[in-house]
Amino acid sequence: MSDIAASDIVETIPSALIVLDKDLIITSANRAFYQTFRTSRGETEGSLIYDLGNRQWDIPALRTLLESVIPHRASVEGFEVEHDFPTIGRRTMLVNARKIFGAGDRDSSILLAIEDVSEERAARRDSNRNWQITQSIVDTIRDPLVVLENDMTVVTASKAFVTIFGITQAEARGRRVSELGQHQWDVPALRHLMDKVLPENKPIENFEIEDNFPGLGLRVFNLNARKISQPGNHAHRMLLVFEDITDRKQRERDALTLTNEISHRIKNNLQIIVGLIAFEVRSTPKPCVQGYRSMQTRIGAIAQLYDLISHSSRGGAVAVDGYLREIAKSAAAGLLGETSRIKIEVKAEALEIDPERAVPFGLLVNELVTNAIKHAFPGGAGRVVLGAVQLGDDMELSIADDGVGIPTVGAVKSAEKRGGDYVAIFVRQLGGSILPPEADAPGTTVRVRLPLHVIPPTNVEGIAA
Repeated sequence: MSDIAASDIVETIPSALIVLDKDLIITSANRAFYQTFRTSRGETEGSLIYDLGNRQWDIPALRTLLESVIPHRASVEGFEVEHDFPTIGRRTMLVNARKIFGAGDRDSSILLAIEDVSEERAARRDSNRNWQITQSIVDTIRDPLVVLENDMTVVTASKAFVTIFGITQAEARGRRVSELGQHQWDVPALRHLMDKVLPENKPIENFEIEDNFPGLGLRVFNLNARKISQPGNHAHRMLLVFEDITDRKQRERDALTLTNEISHRIKNNLQIIVGLIAFEVRSTPKPCVQGYRSMQTRIGAIAQLYDLISHSSRGGAVAVDGYLREIAKSAAAGLLGETSRIKIEVKAEALEIDPERAVPFGLLVNELVTNAIKHAFPGGAGRVVLGAVQLGDDMELSIADDGVGIPTVGAVKSAEKRGGDYVAIFVRQLGGSILPPEADAPGTTVRVRLPLHVIPPTNVEGIAA
């Protein structure tokens, strides 16, 4: 029963098995051997191993194994033989050999297990060749680049990476990114983002990190990361590219500093003009005072714009809510006395407007506020509210008062005519339109719809480690 079980096992094993006697004559072989090497039992059993077929087994490497290695060892594991077999072509065979001892030395035999590993070896060669090509591509990229395993250990790094950070490939390979150098990359925000790339397949785009790096000094890097995988391969890796943007960042900061400085000087010069107009008002005939004061508030509105730009940390875009507050403050100072019972308030969303449109925007607001103060409150008391909200791709600017109101008929034209044609001119410059008044609304509300050259503030992810 045990002999039957043993033979069944031998026939089931996928590896080719043959048994040789002490003279290297084949005494038996399993079905896998016959199928692999396309031979029969009659052609195999009783033949010298070297004479099998058309002597395709007369291989120097196999002779070495059988005649030099086996006589001195009880077993051999993983002996590799590569040969051109006439029936199956060039193959790589992995041979395991073991002596089987009988009752006497003459009865000993050799069991050979032969596994065809040709495809595995070919795949390994292709993988090595592909890896060499990949490494060559990696090394030609100018930006520092690393390939990471899913546990964030370094698989390989480009020459640019190891050069700029003063390490070797050997020092980088197998180590986690957070352990490189003096742990400059051990940043919680960076770890959090990198954790999203592999499990959530979310690429990292333009993530800024700023730090003092040994040998480099203060540097700013833009990080981009993406998951990479091969079809049919469940192993995933991550490509991480470090773009050194230190010089660009410094140019941006220098430009912002210069812009702020120029804006500050323009604001000061405009404030001087506002002061000169205020001085002239003192000796100006009463019929001309209102014109001077209107001019004063218009110039003041522009001055407040440059004041905002000079204090902006972003550069470029102007905060609408802050701009409206400054215009309200300037209008109150120029048109209302300290004892005035007219109040100006701002209720605006946190939007931004590009500086090219900020001047006509400010002048439009100033004009509408001035109109409200001049015409809405014959009793000398009331409230003006400056508002701005985003509606889809547009922004709606509103100047509302709780005063006496204007006739419904021709209300839009009346709004445009208050203060001459300035309102209509500024609205056209902004590419907007004046909306009809709301029915039964108290006081007067002028609503202007503007295209969203006004944009919501953008949150740029970045850290300073």
